[in-house]
Amino acid sequence: MSHVVKKRKLDKTRQDRLYFDSYTDVTIHEEMIADHVRTNTYRMAILRNSESIRGKVVLDVGAGTGVLSIFCVQAGAKKVYAVEACSIAEQAVKIVKQNNMEDNIEVIRGTVETVDLPEQVEVIVSEWMGYALLHESMLNSVLYARDKWLKPGGIILPNKAELYIAPISDPVVEDRLHFWYTVKDQYGVDMSCMSDFATRCIMNSDITVNSVTVEDVLSHPARFAELDLHSVTVEELRSVKGKFRCESFGSAAVNAFCVYFTVTFPCPDKPLVLSTSPFNPETHWKQAVLYLDAPVNVVQDTVVTGEVSMYPSEESARHICIHADYTIGEQKRQSKTFSIPDWSSEAQP
Repeated sequence: MSHVVKKRKLDKTRQDRLYFDSYTDVTIHEEMIADHVRTNTYRMAILRNSESIRGKVVLDVGAGTGVLSIFCVQAGAKKVYAVEACSIAEQAVKIVKQNNMEDNIEVIRGTVETVDLPEQVEVIVSEWMGYALLHESMLNSVLYARDKWLKPGGIILPNKAELYIAPISDPVVEDRLHFWYTVKDQYGVDMSCMSDFATRCIMNSDITVNSVTVEDVLSHPARFAELDLHSVTVEELRSVKGKFRCESFGSAAVNAFCVYFTVTFPCPDKPLVLSTSPFNPETHWKQAVLYLDAPVNVVQDTVVTGEVSMYPSEESARHICIHADYTIGEQKRQSKTFSIPDWSSEAQP
């Protein structure tokens, strides 16, 4: 009997249930609100847009605990519809009440695609970003809300997203791969033949969410995609792609790429940027790390070029895949497809 389990494609209802269930525990909300870069940037962006929010009707897509809705009332919003699909909405109701904002904030339990609002809105606010920006594909819901509920000339916070890539050298991987050559000196047993096996296991096709240190980044990051939330379509999100070109800072072994994002909030004085770059303070998104099949040595000014394509997984539309075609120096072009391990292995029939 074969023990190979074929990945099942999850129907959309099950995908959504698993996704929303992941937000029912306190831990994820604690992590997000404790992320000072994230929460304070949203707070500052909302308060700086008080002229556009004061006296207006706001839609908070995926409101969670309702913290962004409360920021909007603090900025002068007349009414906020806080739409939240998972049971954390019950806690949002309590938080709204505790802050004496029941007259201004209406928490609505359901997905933005299924709820019915009594009026159009002038502002949409949402913290929709997932790992590598598009994991969880919540942006689709924001675009649905934009097309159905946002008045012409209304604002979206944030209104722009950008994706970046850079070659990196992960020293932990180098140490782990080298480990098998040290066993003989320690214990008198030659295990160097484990190196190939270790390489396949460690430098696999998973998108690894990790904090990348500045010292390990080998070039200036290259922007490969930009999304304008006022105009991008759901169809365009089915394949977000772009080319990149980097030049290495010095001699090192490239064993991975890191992908990160920024989102931009329009503000009256100047735009406010929330960045998940390794060159900026850490956020809970960290960076998405894509390990190559084998390290490649580079020297000063070695050119690294390629194209990145991001698209939903076939098994679960909420999970992102990243395909990279890349050339490092004089090496021939390589290709590799990466994904975040999905829910299908956990799903019960």
